[in-house]
Amino acid sequence: MSAPRLNHPTTPVCGTGVEPRRLLAAIDAAVAYYRAQLEHADGPRAYLAGRGLGVLVQREWPWRIGYAPPGWNSLTRHLHASGFTAEELVGAGLSTRTRDAPDRLIDIFRDRVMFPVRDPAGHAVAFLGRANPDTSDDVPKYFNSRQTAIYDKGQLLFGIAEQQDRLAARWTPVLVEGPADVLAVWLSYSRSGRTGAVALAPCGTALTDTQATILRELPGAAQGIVVAFDADTAGRAAVNRAWQLLRYPRCSGPLLAAEFSAGADPADLLRRPNGKAQLRAALQRQAQPMLDTVVDHRLTRLVERHPRLLEDIDGRCAAVRLLVPLLLEAASPIEAIRVARRIVARTGVGADTVAIAAVAHLEDCATRSRSVCRG
Repeated sequence: MSAPRLNHPTTPVCGTGVEPRRLLAAIDAAVAYYRAQLEHADGPRAYLAGRGLGVLVQREWPWRIGYAPPGWNSLTRHLHASGFTAEELVGAGLSTRTRDAPDRLIDIFRDRVMFPVRDPAGHAVAFLGRANPDTSDDVPKYFNSRQTAIYDKGQLLFGIAEQQDRLAARWTPVLVEGPADVLAVWLSYSRSGRTGAVALAPCGTALTDTQATILRELPGAAQGIVVAFDADTAGRAAVNRAWQLLRYPRCSGPLLAAEFSAGADPADLLRRPNGKAQLRAALQRQAQPMLDTVVDHRLTRLVERHPRLLEDIDGRCAAVRLLVPLLLEAASPIEAIRVARRIVARTGVGADTVAIAAVAHLEDCATRSRSVCRG
């Protein structure tokens, strides 16, 4: 059977004009349906077990992980039979119309492990869908709900509703990349523990200003905020973006970054021998100041572009000039001194070289500021 052509709506927001309670009811019914499908899905169950998340196959609450089966319209037919209209299913972001036959609906999610996204009140409003690892490589790894009348992915963090007890207990918030990482951190701490780290993830998008504000306002942010992303190019970019959004206005606690080996993430660490203890240590005792990590990432990117950059004094001085602007992002003179020492250590120049470059950068900033004022 050939794939139907999808009819992409002209507006990015679905569900306008449909009662929100009906959209919420449709999403909740989809959660129950996907959950029931997981019971018989050997591949997805094996995937979850292989990621160290097998316990969540048997334990339904609070995450209610499920599985969207293959086939064009299995969920749509099920929810139609339960009394939901086409407008409600499209509005909830569960079904879409085909271009060739607009009256025909097909499922948005097919052959994917499904992670419900909930609002702070606990209502399921959307899904993050992870491709079945047995599918072909040309299928996107994650496919997530589009914006609807009840869901804006830039306004929520995955894991907020399910972890209200840990958030209220002022556990340290940790920003991770995706749902598997959230669950790995959740499983690494005892539910009876008095302190710990609580992981949250953007809903399939880069961190937004709203999500950064949510993190700052969590009770545990007074102890600090930790970012824990994959040790790859995308992960480095995510740390740098988080730094720019979280550093001002700065929360009262420190901004920290967890370090992982190349290609690893929190969910990978969970699977190792004594993985839970290793993950807890990486997120708390071993986390370093986020600005230090940003310095390292910027230098790594420079060296990747110019592999021989640090082989002579001219290249090292050029690297220093590109790193010293980060001194101005320090929250205090003590932090600025620490960052300057890190630049010295990483580039192999003397402290005087960093000082001279910093003064030159400040003079350049002052000159440009005067030019703007005169203009």
